[in-house]
Amino acid sequence: MNLNFLEVEEIVKRALVEDIGSGDITTALTVPMESVCRAQIIAKEDGIVAGLEVAALAFGLTANSYSALGQEMGLTLLSGDGARVTTGEAVLEIEGPTATVLTAERTALNILQHMSGIATETAKLVDMVSHTRATIIDTRKTTPGLRMLEKYAVRMGGGANHRFGLYDAVLIKDNHIIAAGGIALAIEKARSGAPHTVKVEVECDTIAQVEEALGAGADMILLDNMNPNMLQKAVEICEGKAITEASGGINEQSIVAVAESGVDLISVGALTHSVKALDFSLEILESEIAEEEDEFEEEL
Repeated sequence: MNLNFLEVEEIVKRALVEDIGSGDITTALTVPMESVCRAQIIAKEDGIVAGLEVAALAFGLTANSYSALGQEMGLTLLSGDGARVTTGEAVLEIEGPTATVLTAERTALNILQHMSGIATETAKLVDMVSHTRATIIDTRKTTPGLRMLEKYAVRMGGGANHRFGLYDAVLIKDNHIIAAGGIALAIEKARSGAPHTVKVEVECDTIAQVEEALGAGADMILLDNMNPNMLQKAVEICEGKAITEASGGINEQSIVAVAESGVDLISVGALTHSVKALDFSLEILESEIAEEEDEFEEEL
């Protein structure tokens, strides 16, 4: 699933408006409007890149606000989303008005660094469990307004997406179970109203709940905060009957043992809610004052 750039454009516009406000006063006061430059975004550490086209869009949208200058913005991707980059490697080249480059710089870097951090951490976890059948997936613990970008970054790191929102899957959690009057009743109510294309998943804390959920016809079982031994037993009970998902406080120290229990999916909220950004910087390589074109031909 690729990015929907109709939605991406709105996200980037909101970020630019938040940062620029009524104008970039520093650039306006110090940089000649006729100045043009060539710049590159460069990786400051090794990792997986994600969000290059989104970062490029920040420069393109900002350039539109300077269209009266008649200066064009050139954007060249030097890498691709999902690719491994090394320290010092250039990933995006920008040519155009210096004011545009400097004004869009922080928004572009914020997006690129955040998405690449998610992709990098995802790839690390994917590599750690590659000897098992487990798939690393994300959660709904995302930054408000950035879910689409963050879930895309997870995919670029080799992970997969859980549900995108409350609308595309049924996940019956402990509070739903209490409010519905029990696991079996909750599943029955969900089955009676959900389309046949929608899976029903149930959160279970104990083996007894796993057995009850299976008996009531759950498609997926979320094994919440279970230790590896409990996970292994739950997997044996669910084998061939339901997809199993391990969840709850999973990190780099515990993920291998969790994966080796045999679960199908491992959901990690930290991929999106507390990941460290991957460091990039923008460096201007050349800058000059653009020559104005003659408005009139010389008389013969």
